[in-house]
Amino acid sequence: MDFSKINKEINQFGLSVVALEATDYLPSYAHSIGLGEQYQHPEIIIFGLPVTMMQGILNEIGSIIKGGERIETGKSYDQFFENGLATFVTVDERNLGDYFGYAIDYYQKTTFSAIQLVWTDRNYKFPWDEGFEAEFTFKQALLHLNADFKFLEEKHLIVRSSKNKNKPMSKVTHDADGQWSFYTDTSEGDLIESTLAELVLQDPSLNSLFDLDYGQVAERKTIEEKWIRSWM
Repeated sequence: MDFSKINKEINQFGLSVVALEATDYLPSYAHSIGLGEQYQHPEIIIFGLPVTMMQGILNEIGSIIKGGERIETGKSYDQFFENGLATFVTVDERNLGDYFGYAIDYYQKTTFSAIQLVWTDRNYKFPWDEGFEAEFTFKQALLHLNADFKFLEEKHLIVRSSKNKNKPMSKVTHDADGQWSFYTDTSEGDLIESTLAELVLQDPSLNSLFDLDYGQVAERKTIEEKWIRSWM
C-alpha cells in the first residue's frame, strides 16, 4: 500500500481520513488514521452518513484534538449536527479488523484504541433508545457490541440452510433480493428455515461473511480455510 498520501495528510492536518461509500447492502463509513500516532488519542469511526459529511466531522474532531481536547466516551456532543446529538463508544478490539484495514496496515498492528461516533435519529434518540427510528436501525454498526454477531440484520432473520446444520457450512449465498442461503457440503437442494443467529451460534466463523454483499457467494472446502468470494 502507498502511504504517501496518508503521511502527507497526517503531517499537514494531524490525521488522514479513509471513507467508503455505501453499497446496496452495506452502510457508508469513514475513519481516521494518525490520531493515535500524533496525539495518543483513539482513532475514530463513523457510519451511515454521506461521505463528505463524515469526512468533515472527522476533520472537525481532528481540529478539536489538535487543540488539546480529548473526546470522551459516554458524553453527548451537540456541535457536530445541526439537528441531532452524538456520543462516542469504545470499539471492541474484535471488530477492528472488519473496518480499520487501512489503519492496521499503517500501524502494522491489529490492536489499537478506537472509538465510534454514534448519532441520533431525527427525534434525538440513539440506536439503543426505545423508539429509535426503524429506517436507521442498520445504518450504524455498533462496534462496542456485536462482536459475537456481526451481521447488519436482525438476529432472528429467517434464512435458508441445509438440514444437516451440525456440519460446517461450505457455501453461502446472498441473493440480490436479500435472501441468505447456507449450505453444507452434503446437499444444496434440501433446505430448511433457520434463524441467522442460530447458524452463527453453531458456526461463529460465519461472522466473517457479515459484509457479503447482495449478489455475492462465498465458498470454502473446510472450516479451516478462508472463504473465497465471487459474484453470482
